[in-house]
Amino acid sequence: MSELTLTAVRLGLLVLLWLFVFSIVGVIRSDLYGTRIVKRSADGRSRVRPTANAPSTRDRRGRGLRQLVVVEGPLKGTSVPLRASGILLGRNPECTLVLDDDFASGRHARVFEDGGQWFVEDLNSTNGTFVGGHRLSEPVAVRDGSRLQIGRTVLELRR
Repeated sequence: MSELTLTAVRLGLLVLLWLFVFSIVGVIRSDLYGTRIVKRSADGRSRVRPTANAPSTRDRRGRGLRQLVVVEGPLKGTSVPLRASGILLGRNPECTLVLDDDFASGRHARVFEDGGQWFVEDLNSTNGTFVGGHRLSEPVAVRDGSRLQIGRTVLELRR
């Protein structure tokens, strides 16, 4: 083998090694920081459209939903206060409620407020998010007493 061929093979292997290192760094970065939640509408408005028969989350005295409580699963009894900015549910440490459930994705779902109502959105999880036994394909309005299921974990929205 000539000296030129040997140098070209060495440089090729060096380039492949650096591509491998950068791909590993990319995977580690996505595990640490997760994916970003972005609005999917082109005009900048929220893509959540309340339905005409969607129940209001406020009762007659003006109190809305205040907490999300784990009623079944490994974290039974845990409660998380709802924030206007929303909360993330999943296995990633960056989530507001870190689920210890093998069937939950890293960033599985989010609960957020829009226009005075609370919604649950599945974040393209592998095993899906269920509200009232129905798998979510788009954000769904929820109210006091609504139950969310993520794997073996069941959560309930409360005042």
